[in-house]
Amino acid sequence: METTATAPYHSNQKLVIHLIRHAHGLHNLESERHRDPLKRIQYADPELSPLGWQQVREQRKDLSASGLLERIELVVTSPLTRTLQTSVGIFGSPLKDEKTVGNGYQNGIKTPIFNHPPIIASELCRERLSKGRSRGTISQCRSRFPQVDFSLIEREDDILWEADERESNESVAAKGIKFIKWSLARKEKEIAVVSHGVFLQQTLIALKNEFDSSIEKEFLTPFGNCEIRSLKFFRESVVRLGQDYKKN
Repeated sequence: METTATAPYHSNQKLVIHLIRHAHGLHNLESERHRDPLKRIQYADPELSPLGWQQVREQRKDLSASGLLERIELVVTSPLTRTLQTSVGIFGSPLKDEKTVGNGYQNGIKTPIFNHPPIIASELCRERLSKGRSRGTISQCRSRFPQVDFSLIEREDDILWEADERESNESVAAKGIKFIKWSLARKEKEIAVVSHGVFLQQTLIALKNEFDSSIEKEFLTPFGNCEIRSLKFFRESVVRLGQDYKKN
């Protein structure tokens, strides 16, 4: 695969990227309640729903039991509220309750139950850009989610969402490939990215179309809320956990 051919790894090294869609959000709840888009409440930056918080708790428990929670060396998250809440809820320090997610405290004392990985926000993995969808200011994000590193985001305010038209699938896919290349240039061997359904799906489709036609169609289907799919990148191939996809 071209992106791994120039990656700074020895031939026997690999990078595992765990793709995670955010948990169920309030906007998902409105979409389920109202099939007519005109009747849906518009959320600029929706939070997780009660179901979403349940999914986060269950995912954290499952990843802890499997050992994956301790293996991941870095978490990269979209800077929107639902992805930040999902990232910190699964990978951050234990929290007193959902309303204080991001504070990293339990009963007033910071008590990590494991050596949780650093969490960094990146615009590269945010959702499809469209008018009416935006993130908060970086100052607001830092205040609410102190466990997250926002140093990769240079602009205080969100100017990306002001586009008149919804971002195309091609543009989203290009961001996805750029993100994969950025990940391959890093030293970590196991990374989680918490993002959005369209971004994750279009990234996988781009990988299949541009680099590896053998990736199965079943792996390209839409992501469920809080669903995880994993990819392994080698110097000469890209593989999904459990199956090797050889470079053409």
